[in-house]
Amino acid sequence: MILDKIHGPDDIKKLSIDELKQLSEELRKYIIDVVTKTGGHLASSLGVVELTIALLKVFSPPEDEIVWDVGHQAYSYKILTDRKDRFPTLRQYKGISGFPSIKESPYDAFGAGHSSISISSALGIKVAKRLKGEKGKVIAVIGDGALTAGEAYEGLNNAGQLKEDLIVILNDNRMSISPNIGAMANYLIRVTTDEWLRKTKGHFEKVVKKIFGEHIYKRMKRFEDLIVKGLFPPGMLFEELGFRYIGPVDGHNLETLIPVIENVSKMKGPTLVHVLTKKGKGYKPAEERPDKFHGVPKKKISVSVEKPVPKWTSVFSDALIELAEKDERIVAITAAMPSGTGLDKFQKKFPGRYFDVGIAEQHAVTFGAGLAKKGLRPVVAIYSTFLQRAYDQIIHDVALQELPVIFAIDRGGIVGEDGATHHGVFDLSYLRIVPNIIVSAPKDENELRNLLYTALKSNIPFAIRYPRGAATGVEIEKEFKEILIGSWEVLKEGKDIAVIASGWEVSQALEAAKELEKRGLSVTVVNARFIKPIDEVLLTDIAKRHKFIVTIEENTVKGGLGGAVDEFLSSWYDGKVYNIGIPDMFIEHGDQMLLRRKLGLTGKEIADKILNINSSFLKLF
Repeated sequence: MILDKIHGPDDIKKLSIDELKQLSEELRKYIIDVVTKTGGHLASSLGVVELTIALLKVFSPPEDEIVWDVGHQAYSYKILTDRKDRFPTLRQYKGISGFPSIKESPYDAFGAGHSSISISSALGIKVAKRLKGEKGKVIAVIGDGALTAGEAYEGLNNAGQLKEDLIVILNDNRMSISPNIGAMANYLIRVTTDEWLRKTKGHFEKVVKKIFGEHIYKRMKRFEDLIVKGLFPPGMLFEELGFRYIGPVDGHNLETLIPVIENVSKMKGPTLVHVLTKKGKGYKPAEERPDKFHGVPKKKISVSVEKPVPKWTSVFSDALIELAEKDERIVAITAAMPSGTGLDKFQKKFPGRYFDVGIAEQHAVTFGAGLAKKGLRPVVAIYSTFLQRAYDQIIHDVALQELPVIFAIDRGGIVGEDGATHHGVFDLSYLRIVPNIIVSAPKDENELRNLLYTALKSNIPFAIRYPRGAATGVEIEKEFKEILIGSWEVLKEGKDIAVIASGWEVSQALEAAKELEKRGLSVTVVNARFIKPIDEVLLTDIAKRHKFIVTIEENTVKGGLGGAVDEFLSSWYDGKVYNIGIPDMFIEHGDQMLLRRKLGLTGKEIADKILNINSSFLKLF
């Protein structure tokens, strides 16, 4: 096998076109074999196999720095640089990341887990290389929908202004310009990028200006631009932004792709190469359903015959549809994650009340604010980690104006194999400090439904945060119930220790209470379903009756539920308060429950932590 002989980018440069084609097939098979076992972003990675090979055939990282956007596309790159043998550890605890990581390899020019950052970061790298006198090209590979986000255009705009020798590869896997692929299109691309022809054209332009003058030359130039840009409409936008536009080019045709990239590598100034690829290429199920195979779960063997427990996402989606059937004001917004947020079901039921704004979280929030201003009830469903991108809009456009936008914050807490860029462990903290917003987290399915119902009944900004994965499995009640905003509930009465938990951690607090009672400790368990406002009346009562209070949350310990409790009790409580949550660090990738156990966030581990906090204090009981 040719793949067995690849130990780094230099080995690719020695291969013929036929050998590179064989390498493409072997690479696809390897990716499919591994990802169907480990889980990961399959379809996107299969679509860029030839593009990756072509880039490594032409460029020489790490001196030439290739910045991959999002990272969904980087599996081939990882294998062909320095992680072939470690690839089976993909997204596993202590294994390699599913995204580029500058801590993982010198070949990864920039870390990428959130989309649309490649052009901006690559431009910064390119300017720094120039200022430091370093050699090497800089290439940004953007695609997989990332060009729908505003930051990508901010980067393009600045790059066009600075005129740096930046190469942007647009991996277009939507096939929207597929009719342009063919012998003629490939020929025109070769002509456009051929160095000798470019030099000849430049010489011709000088002659025309000298003989006929600048005025005639400008007329001829405008005529040329109209002809070329008329054939390839996407080029108009990029050229107006200051880029030389090349394409579209077939991203699976190595005979065309390699010469184009070779020619582009010699160009000066910002250049954009428009490459057309097929998402899921080489794996029929992924080609037919690229959305389904964008991310695939790890294979799990199950022998259970019990009724499956619904996922939190599904519970939210079903509840929203039920409520929308009775209230025509309800509209739903997603930022390019219809299936991930469960809103694909809402779209089928209410297509006119559903809005997918693309990878544009900032716009999603302000768009929702505009809808709310006119009396509608927008529900903005976004993953916790992605909502961070719209923080200013949450503060300025929603909270400041007290507009009743509802944030359905999916994937709150530890998410698992996607790792540090995707764990939603900051939302309780970054939302709690914002005035005029309610922050909540349900303990189970019914509470999620009821919090959504409560949010829609209120007339204020309202955030509901819930985790990834299966819910608790409680029997879902048919009727919705309004919950008093700011109220907590005591789930279990005790006299020695009070454990106050939010969201998924409520179930773990109850498990911990069982473990502690085996040690002779009587434990009160409180469901802090509202993180803002907190239930000051109940907390005061709890504090008067307990000398030891523990808070538990799947959020950073800095500023979340524990912070709220600490702030309220600090001036008068004479007992001990201990906060359990995510430590002040970024959490790596790994199985969701494994990470929770490592962090001490599951029942037994919570009990052990409490017993070890202050053994001398516990001896009092």
